[in-house]
Parts: sequence; structure tokens; C-alpha cells
Amino acid sequence: QVQLVESGGGLVQPGGSLRLSCAASGGTFTSGAMGWFRQPPGKKREFVANISWRGGITHYADSVKGRFTISRDNAQNTMYLQMDSLKPEDTSIYYCAARRLSYTTLRDTDYDYWGQGTQVTVSS
Repeated sequence: QVQLVESGGGLVQPGGSLRLSCAASGGTFTSGAMGWFRQPPGKKREFVANISWRGGITHYADSVKGRFTISRDNAQNTMYLQMDSLKPEDTSIYYCAARRLSYTTLRDTDYDYWGQGTQVTVSS
């Protein structure tokens, strides 16, 4: 059973940066695709970015393209989300997710494991 723990959230001013981490334990971390999702206040959970098991394929939501970068270090069992040029509308709880299959998907229902979430607040 894979367990995921996010960290790195916090309060940041507009235009600032944060780096989220997702540490995985248990299971076979390196064999599956992973992703980041977020749930803004009062809204449904939405896709942010995903990455294939080797890290060679990534996808981003249009709203974060060019500002966020997803990466993973399989040797450290950790996935990252570098968030730059943050905007107030990026305020959300951010969740990392992992799936047993290797190919990426945008649908949250395709992911098998989830972290507990970390709060990101962008405000002056």
C-alpha cells in the first residue's frame, strides 16, 4: 500500500514561489504515473499536472502552464511541484496522487492513492 505525504504549502504573496513535495512510502513508487490536483475553496477538485513513471512525459492544466513545473526523483521516492508567479486564484488545497499504471491521465478517478493535502494560500 503506497502512502503519500505532501509538504511545502504555506502563505505566499502574489508573484512568489513555493515548492511542494510528495513523499511516497510502501508499494512500488517507480512503476506508476503521478499527479497533482487542487481543490479551490468551494469548488471541485481539479487537475494541475501529471508525470509519467520515468518522468519523460508531463501534462499541465492551461491555468498553470508556464508557471508550474512537475518533476520526480524515483531514487528518493519523491515528486515535486515548483510553483512560480503565483496568483491569488492558485489558492487551494493541493493533493498528490499516484496510480499503479505507468501512463498519465487527467482524471482524478484514475488514481489509486492520495495524500492528505497541503494548503497553499496566495495573498498580499
